[in-house]
Amino acid sequence: MWLRRDKKQQLQEDGKAAAPSFGADRPGRISLLARLRAYFLAGVIVTAPIGITVLLVWQFVTFLDTQVGGLIPARYNPESYLPFSVPGLGLLIMLAFLTLVGFLAAGLAGRTLVHIGERLLSRMPVIRSVYGTLKQIFETVLAQSSRSFREVVLVEYPRRGIGAIGFVTGPTRGEVQTRSEEELVNVFLPTMPNPTSGFLLFVPKRDLVHLDMTIEEGIKLVISGGIVAPPSQLDALAKAARGRVRADQPEDTDERHGPAGSDRPRDRGTAAGGAETAAADTPARDEPARDEPARIAAR
Repeated sequence: MWLRRDKKQQLQEDGKAAAPSFGADRPGRISLLARLRAYFLAGVIVTAPIGITVLLVWQFVTFLDTQVGGLIPARYNPESYLPFSVPGLGLLIMLAFLTLVGFLAAGLAGRTLVHIGERLLSRMPVIRSVYGTLKQIFETVLAQSSRSFREVVLVEYPRRGIGAIGFVTGPTRGEVQTRSEEELVNVFLPTMPNPTSGFLLFVPKRDLVHLDMTIEEGIKLVISGGIVAPPSQLDALAKAARGRVRADQPEDTDERHGPAGSDRPRDRGTAAGGAETAAADTPARDEPARDEPARIAAR
């Protein structure tokens, strides 16, 4: 009775174990939902940067067309004669205007007018401070001979042992430098993910670690939170990895002939030792054959 019950229970358990589980996926096989999710994420990664870039450029061009196009008289505006609007017209007019202003300011008459205008602005209480600050910023950033905002450094912040990405804005001058015994450097420390805000640090020059990455690579590194590593860092890591692999590889040796590149002294010694051993063993084996005739004659 117990045997029959045990067999019946075992058959039921075997049937349950052998029954297919329709809800579970087969091992090693990706479900349709997972594939669709992977395809969707791949599409987002491909189209998102392009789409956002095109959207920003289109909004900028539309803004210039709206603002600059309104300043053009109707008789000179080509949109008055065409049944459609011309995209990029405001951008072209703005580029031509800036180029013309730069051409005129480079001459003697242009420099004189600019000097007169600056003298007038310097007499206005509020406007002179705003104009002076903006002028210094643009001259510092756009000057070709300046190293400001063109160098990325690594500074220990907020304490020793912790590094932060900073941008050198120039040497420290004025009262801050005179009150310090060391040579100081102005370092702009941006925040993530908005690099336009940050802190101004006066760091001793000897405490800075100068990096090889460009200003664009440094900004990308800050905005991405360290996800987008610049090519210079990737190349350095690859070279270091290759150097470690080469250092860990053993020398190419031969068990019989010794290390590669040697004159094989082990082969010569082994051959000479083998010949001496064979020569020493041969007389011992030939001695009974030489004594045999003497024994026969003695008998």
